[in-house]
Amino acid sequence: MKACFMGLGYIGLPTSIIAAKHGVKIIGVDINEQVVQKTNAGELHIIEPGMGELLREVVANGMLHASTTPEESDAYFMVVPTPFKGNHEPDVSYVEAATRAVIPFLKEKDLFVIESTSPVGTTEAMAEIIYAERPELKDKIYIAYCPERVLPGNVIYELVHNDRVIGGINPESTEKAIEFYSQFVQGTLHRTNARTAEMCKLTENSSRDVQIAFANELSIICDKAGINVWELINLANKHPRVNILQPGCGVGGHCIAVDPYFITADFPAESKLISTSREINNYKSFWCVEKVKNAMLQFELEHHRKPVVAMMGLAFKPNIDDLRESPAKYIVTKVMQGCNNANILVVEPNIPDHHVFKLTDYRKAYEQADIIVFLVAHDPFKTLPYNDKKVILDFCGIYKK
Repeated sequence: MKACFMGLGYIGLPTSIIAAKHGVKIIGVDINEQVVQKTNAGELHIIEPGMGELLREVVANGMLHASTTPEESDAYFMVVPTPFKGNHEPDVSYVEAATRAVIPFLKEKDLFVIESTSPVGTTEAMAEIIYAERPELKDKIYIAYCPERVLPGNVIYELVHNDRVIGGINPESTEKAIEFYSQFVQGTLHRTNARTAEMCKLTENSSRDVQIAFANELSIICDKAGINVWELINLANKHPRVNILQPGCGVGGHCIAVDPYFITADFPAESKLISTSREINNYKSFWCVEKVKNAMLQFELEHHRKPVVAMMGLAFKPNIDDLRESPAKYIVTKVMQGCNNANILVVEPNIPDHHVFKLTDYRKAYEQADIIVFLVAHDPFKTLPYNDKKVILDFCGIYKK
C-alpha cells in the first residue's frame, strides 16, 4: 500500500515514519524544500527522541521519500497547519490547498483523511470540493477525519499505543480509515462520524485549557493572598475527587492554546466558559510580564543599578524545542520591549540558537543574574540549587517547596 502525507511537520513526519516502519510505502510532501531535502537525507528537522533513527531506517530501505509535490497513492492524509485569520477565526486554506493538490491523483476506492485540527464541518466541505472537481468520484472514494493525539517528546509510543477517534462521512469511510490505521495503531480505534470526530479533537484540548485556567487563576489569587500555590494544590489534591493541574506562565503550543478558538469562533454565544478560560490563560502571561517588570524596578530602587535578568525557557512546555504559541516567548519579548537597555539573558537549553534572541547557557545565566525568572520547567533547571541571595520568580514550580 502507498500513502501520501501532505505536511511533514511535528505530526505529519512522525506519522509518516511510523506508518513506513509498519510496511506502508510513504510519499511525504512539504512545500518547504529544506524539509524535503533533510528528510530524504535521513535528517530529522524536529526534535523527537528516537525518531531520527527510525527516519534513517525507512529512508534507507526505500519505504519513505519526500517531495514538494504529491504522487498517485492509495491513501492521502492532510496533516497541514490550520492557522488563524483575524480575531482568532480558523483558516482552513492550508487544508483546502492540500486537498486541491491531491484531487488530480484520486481514483476509485482511494482513502482521503484529514488529521489537521479543523472546525466542525471541514471534512464534509473538503468532500464537496473533491466532488465538484471530480464528480465521477462521488460515493466512490472514502473520506474521513482522524485527529492526532500525541504528546511531543513521547510521539513514538503514543502514535502506536493511544486510542484514536475515526469519523467518516459515511460508515464505509470510517471502516476504510480504520483498516489503514490498524496497520500501526495498537490502541482502540473508536468509530464515529466526521463531525463528532472534529468536535472531539477540539473538546479534548478545550477541556485541558479550562482546567489549566483554574490552576492559573488560583496562582494569581494565591500570589495576592501570600499563599504558596504549589503547596495549596498539593494539599487540595489529597481529596480523592480533586485533581487540580499545575499552573504555569500561560498556555502554549499548537493545540491547547489554539483549539478552543475553533469552538468559540463558531459558537460564540454558547462557549462562555471556554472563552473565559482562554482569556484567563492569556492574561496569566501578561500578569507574568508585569511581575518581572515590577521586580526589575524594585531591584533598581534598592541597589541603584539595573539588574541582570535571566529568562529561563522559551518552549511552550518542558523538555521540548517547540516554541509555537509559547507564552514564555511572549513574556521574554514583552519584557525586552518594555525595558530599554536592560541586561536580559535568554535561556533555552533545547535549541542551539534562535533568530531573534541571543541564547545563554542556563548555568552561566543563573550564576550571573540578579533576577531569575523561571518560565518553563525544563529538567536541567531543576538541578540548579536554590539561591536566596537572588530574586527568584518561579512561574512554573521549579522550587515548589
